[in-house]
Amino acid sequence: MNLKIAIIGAGPAGLSAAYYLRNNKKFRIDLYEADSTVGGMAKSFELWGQVVDLGPHRFFSQDKMINEIWFEASKGEYLWVDRLTRIYYKHKYYSYPLKPFEALSKLGIKESFLCLFSYMKTLIIPIKGKNFESWVSNRFGSRLYRIFFKTYSEKLWGIRCTALDEQFASQRIRKFSLFQALLQIFKFGDDHKHKTLVDRFAYPLMGAGKIYENMAQDIVSNGHKIFLNEKITTLDYSNKKYLLKTSQGREQEYDYIISSMPLTTLVRCLGNPPMDIVKACDALRFRSTILVYLKINLSDLFQDQWIYIHSEKVKVGRITNFKNWCIPVNKEQQSTIISMEYWCQEDDQFWNMSETDLIQLAKKEIVELNIAEESDIDLGHIHKIKKCYPIYEVNYQEQLNPIQEYLKKFDRLYPIGRYGSFKYNNQDHSILMGILSAKKILGQHKQSLWDINSDYDYQEDAKVEVS
Repeated sequence: MNLKIAIIGAGPAGLSAAYYLRNNKKFRIDLYEADSTVGGMAKSFELWGQVVDLGPHRFFSQDKMINEIWFEASKGEYLWVDRLTRIYYKHKYYSYPLKPFEALSKLGIKESFLCLFSYMKTLIIPIKGKNFESWVSNRFGSRLYRIFFKTYSEKLWGIRCTALDEQFASQRIRKFSLFQALLQIFKFGDDHKHKTLVDRFAYPLMGAGKIYENMAQDIVSNGHKIFLNEKITTLDYSNKKYLLKTSQGREQEYDYIISSMPLTTLVRCLGNPPMDIVKACDALRFRSTILVYLKINLSDLFQDQWIYIHSEKVKVGRITNFKNWCIPVNKEQQSTIISMEYWCQEDDQFWNMSETDLIQLAKKEIVELNIAEESDIDLGHIHKIKKCYPIYEVNYQEQLNPIQEYLKKFDRLYPIGRYGSFKYNNQDHSILMGILSAKKILGQHKQSLWDINSDYDYQEDAKVEVS
């Protein structure tokens, strides 16, 4: 008799787990997705005759397992893209990651002196605290922090940087600092390039989501099932079995559960958790995203794949230009589609703004940023994504730890992915979690999945190769 596995969520993590196990005749896999399509936050879709993603999703890894599964699922239909991403600040573009000479020259002599003085000051008198602001300020100086980190970060998270845990900075920026950036100019250091300075990545010819569409097809062709528009409502655990119930009235018993649904939702689906666990779940929050797509009747807006907007005058935080990722997605059209990212909470007034008002706001801000004139903008489209980013509030780990311990009581249950593990993963890290959850079921991986950190060394590397 086959062992039954339920995988909750058809994003990079869930699909990678199913894809890894698809050929094993010992298991029967059912994959449940609350949305109408697969891909999760990395999905692609057609819009105005072109292909777009849910924001920027590049792929890079030095991990052999991740590379093998991604390139196999690509079916050879990808190309290499030279990365260009910059920061937009006071109507000037600055390389990201920062290039010290370029940044200081564009800031001007006076501002450059003040930035260097600020950095030297923190070397002598470090800023106290265990938050994002103190962590970044001690590595770049308070003045550069305010220019190139503060505004964008507070837009993204919706809280002051002093309330954002330093762990976010240590995972995403790691050991990089102004001092190391200056060393790179003079070619000191191991490979003259910090791990976050990825300058080339792989991208599917028809959008990031094509990888996951291919995975889904292979999973189904091997006899497994994918149920779309199926939201999990209950997971009754008894005698090491799970009775799964969905919003569509489906009921099925399973031996294993791999879950990439939001961690706090998973806890509530498992029954009646203790009050302290309920309080811990209530204290963990996710940030949601509103994407405003604009069709602009211009062929050349800016040359970056995406730009970070460091300006308090506009609400938008990041703008993606899909034409600059891969020529096929543009389908030989002269017009350009961009996505403008806005972040908020689901109970914010902003989340409930009408589509007309959101599109009008995006048009106004594009003009404010001198990217295009309103007369150049043809069409607008809105896409909302709930619970995109786990918010690393100061001491959030104190709330997460008891939840992790509580879930360890449930045998053969594996929370994975950005939502499921409450980790700010890239897609390659989510693929890894999917692979390792599958290997756990196969008895090939002993380490706890909770111990896999988002700063795992493969995450940011200058090479993407299959060996």
